[in-house]
Amino acid sequence: MTVFHFLNCAFLTFGPHVVYYSATPLSEYDTIGTSVKAAVVYLGTALVKLVCLATLLKVPENDSFDPYQELMKVFIGFIDVAGLYFALTQLTHRNISQNHKFQAVGLGWAFADSVLHRLAPLWIGARGLEFTWEYIFQGIEANANLVMTLSLAALGSLMWLRKNKPRTLVPIIYACALLLATMPSITSYLRRSLEWQTPKVVGFELFSSLVMAFISWQLFSACQRPM
Repeated sequence: MTVFHFLNCAFLTFGPHVVYYSATPLSEYDTIGTSVKAAVVYLGTALVKLVCLATLLKVPENDSFDPYQELMKVFIGFIDVAGLYFALTQLTHRNISQNHKFQAVGLGWAFADSVLHRLAPLWIGARGLEFTWEYIFQGIEANANLVMTLSLAALGSLMWLRKNKPRTLVPIIYACALLLATMPSITSYLRRSLEWQTPKVVGFELFSSLVMAFISWQLFSACQRPM
């Protein structure tokens, strides 16, 4: 039973990444190299963020929401944006379109994030003797993170790779990207300050990811139209 529970949670956490790659043209264009490069860039940015967090933030005495600490986390979180910028603009890619490039980068980025933050807790905890919903919610949260990362990569593609885009959409693109970049602090506020329980927070993340994906898709489609 414990092995079955672990496999279910593992498939829920990591399976959608594989399904997305296989079910989209990414597999046809063999973009696995781009995804691997993006994953390596993510690991580098995660290391830089870890050093910054350990240097600039103090260990909290309690689990309450500290505005100063969270503001610093927001600024440190923009290292992810810098990493995405590097992955989208500086890495060498095969001859793939802008559509496939941002998807491959976002997929590799999200997969690396899930492996780094969720594999060890899943391996240690989901094989326990008692069933728990914690790792089910962790898997759902990983899916929401995948959608948000793809949305942020799409917006980054519009900001840094798409030169000809309607000027009226530029502020909306940057505002949406800023909202996605600060989402970890928003969920932290919901958990610590408003004391939302895990199911409610994960539901918010899932709903927000779908809304942002729809908005990003609309913006990307609008920028693809000839001006």
